[in-house]
Amino acid sequence: MTEITRFYNTFQPEHYNVFLDIDRQKKTITGKTTITGTALEPEVAIHQKDLQVAKVTAAQQQLEFTLDPTADALKIKLPQSGKTTFTINYTAPLTDTMMGIYPSYYEVDGVKKQIIGTQFETNFARQAFPCVDEPEAKATFSLAIKFDEQPGETVLSNMPETKVEAGVHYFEPTVKMSTYLVAFAFGDLQSKITTTKSGVKVGVFATKAHQPHELDFALDIAKRAIEFYEDFYQTPYPLPHSWQLALPDFSAGAMENWGLVTYREAYLLIDPENTALDTQKLVATVITHELAHQWFGDLVTMKWWDDLWLNESFANMMEYVAVDAIKPEWRIWELFQESDVPAALQRDATDGVQSVHVKVNNPAEIDALFDSAIVYAKGARMLVMVRALIGDKALRAGLKQYFAAHQYSNATGADLWAALGAAAGIDVGAVMQSWLEQPGYPVVTVAIKNGKLTLTQEQFFIGEGQQQDRLWQIPLHGNYQAVPTLMTERELTLGDYQQLRQAAAKPFRLNVGNNSHFIVKYTAELLQDILANFATLDEIDQLQLLQDLRLLADSRQLSYADLVPLLSKFAVSTSAVVNAILYQTAANLKKFVEPNTAEEKQLKQFFDQLSAPAVKRLGWQAVAGESDDDKLVRPYVLGAALYAENQLAIDQAHQLFTAHQADLINLPAAIRSLVLTNEVKNFGSEKLFDKLFTIYRQTPDASYKADLCAALTSTPDAALIKKLIEKFEDTETIKPQDLRAWYYQTLANNDGQQAAWDWIRQDWSWLEEKVGGDMEFTTYITVTARVFHSAARLAEFRAFFEPKINIPGMTREIKMDIKIITSRVNLIEAEAGAVNAAVSDAVK
Repeated sequence: MTEITRFYNTFQPEHYNVFLDIDRQKKTITGKTTITGTALEPEVAIHQKDLQVAKVTAAQQQLEFTLDPTADALKIKLPQSGKTTFTINYTAPLTDTMMGIYPSYYEVDGVKKQIIGTQFETNFARQAFPCVDEPEAKATFSLAIKFDEQPGETVLSNMPETKVEAGVHYFEPTVKMSTYLVAFAFGDLQSKITTTKSGVKVGVFATKAHQPHELDFALDIAKRAIEFYEDFYQTPYPLPHSWQLALPDFSAGAMENWGLVTYREAYLLIDPENTALDTQKLVATVITHELAHQWFGDLVTMKWWDDLWLNESFANMMEYVAVDAIKPEWRIWELFQESDVPAALQRDATDGVQSVHVKVNNPAEIDALFDSAIVYAKGARMLVMVRALIGDKALRAGLKQYFAAHQYSNATGADLWAALGAAAGIDVGAVMQSWLEQPGYPVVTVAIKNGKLTLTQEQFFIGEGQQQDRLWQIPLHGNYQAVPTLMTERELTLGDYQQLRQAAAKPFRLNVGNNSHFIVKYTAELLQDILANFATLDEIDQLQLLQDLRLLADSRQLSYADLVPLLSKFAVSTSAVVNAILYQTAANLKKFVEPNTAEEKQLKQFFDQLSAPAVKRLGWQAVAGESDDDKLVRPYVLGAALYAENQLAIDQAHQLFTAHQADLINLPAAIRSLVLTNEVKNFGSEKLFDKLFTIYRQTPDASYKADLCAALTSTPDAALIKKLIEKFEDTETIKPQDLRAWYYQTLANNDGQQAAWDWIRQDWSWLEEKVGGDMEFTTYITVTARVFHSAARLAEFRAFFEPKINIPGMTREIKMDIKIITSRVNLIEAEAGAVNAAVSDAVK
């Protein structure tokens, strides 16, 4: 693979005039791009991919050019260096890869339709028009689009439309921006539009397959988010409008194109009358994430992809800051604690994981940077640490200075730390360097040595790991006065334990609030003191305690058998965040049992025991005035009861299904997946299977589609599993954007695992062709590793994936996943007996 050469070093564009004539029927693009810029050498290279270049001209003279497909390069010989303008005429195909310019397919009343949209991140603008396709190469863009237009169709882009002449739609020139943020779309769309207090137009756009009221939630969140960010950043939104567009086919979750943000339908459109609270929270955070980028990422952009975290980590933190301001009653930081935090801690504990800041050596590695658990979740946790360290006043002052200094330009991590440090009077860069450049995180062991309370840090690994004497500057957040703000050395002695304990009159704890990226290992005496005072712990304290214990059990620093008797302590909680960690931990016990064994039956009894009181209290149906916690806990405990094969729960779910046979979509959204899955598993038939698949194809409701997917992939029927697998490559039924969920959930079904695993091995080349260039592609490997836990499956995984280990962009994922499965196999072999004995004792 060719190493990356920065084209910006030889040619620096200033303005693009881009004309595109798009024929949807023929799937062709005819383009003409005029670029003005400064050539630092007489021969320049600009990016193109799969473009058929007809000619390159300057001042009506044809220029000599060559194409270098291996480097995605169009090399042009200019008369001389210096200020220049040249025009490129070309043609290109529309693709079905969800990259570049591509069609999205959908149906309205059984009629197939399509809209055209774009996805240019990371480096796919070059598939649409020739350009220097690098973040640093910011320029202005004048866009003109012609297409096979039908009456009533809508055309959108980053900037407002100025005129239509001879069927060509012209748009205002953009502000100075990176190529990957250019966007446009057209088709038969509906919209709802409002205006912010400062006069920014905010709109939500979708196909007419959806009901108009499905746009309302997103419109409200988007408007309020822009108003919040203008105030928080103390920097005006820089564009006249902010359009939010739902695309029926979209590879990523959403994309922050400046002024025209694109989303999967699932992450923008919801039915306000029947959408689960957790789904509402998720959609709100996706919207606020993308709108945070309009400043942090779009106005100021990373200089190069190695600082991708600078965009994504910050937006990941700000999505929660914004939703917390807009919807304080949601306690949205609990979602961060139960989703982002455990994802980061689990992923970051495997030796070989990428650091947050990663060097990029060749183009294929750019997309591999998008490791959500690291660049998004861990990076956000780093910034939460900074926020806790310096406070919001300094954070806002630092950001204002950062935006003022770098607007319409590029920045690095060092620039951000300098701005925040200057505002706070702290060397933020020195603190954060250890977190940014080093992979992994520390476990801080708290022990009593010779009567002294002593802290020791070392890198934490799940599975085998090579200690490299790494040190972190750890914000400790201890609950004793003797604890310093930062731990910067290997070992720290705080003083006489008995004296400290007596003075504090409470158990010793670190990382109070769970905002720092480390875990704590208390020796037995200290842990027992905490457990003896369990009732004094708040919800986040309880989550953190169990989360840290579970991770220590994964790394075999304590036994899962020791966790089993503790779980009943957490089961009495009515808190959603405590129940989330409880059932995440309980689910980990499933790997220690084989299907249809006495041990599995025993584990199911244990789940029944854990969930029964809450099931009795909450029931299946929400009641008026119940708390948000009750709404969120209900699916956890009912899911546990169904796993436990509690006959009453099975019968009640069946009754709900029967009562809603004619309108399954109107089952309460929070429990709809459980009801449908229960029906398929316990009352299934080919007739039901076909009915649910037909509904899946016809409904435009993404949340309902996800519930149907969960149900259909849970079938125990071998003939239906075969039929299910056959649908994987039927893109009319299962869109490529959704296929990973179908594969993963079938693989996670013990009865479907072999068929799903056979399919991906046999049809890997088909999968590669469909989604191979996509930043999501390697996650097919990730989710496979998430399921496998036997020596036999490990051997099969290695046999299939190790020959692919040197493919750029896949190397790290394959190496890590082999380690992940290996550590899980070793854990089960070492502990299955003790864990199952502990479960047996718990259900006696």
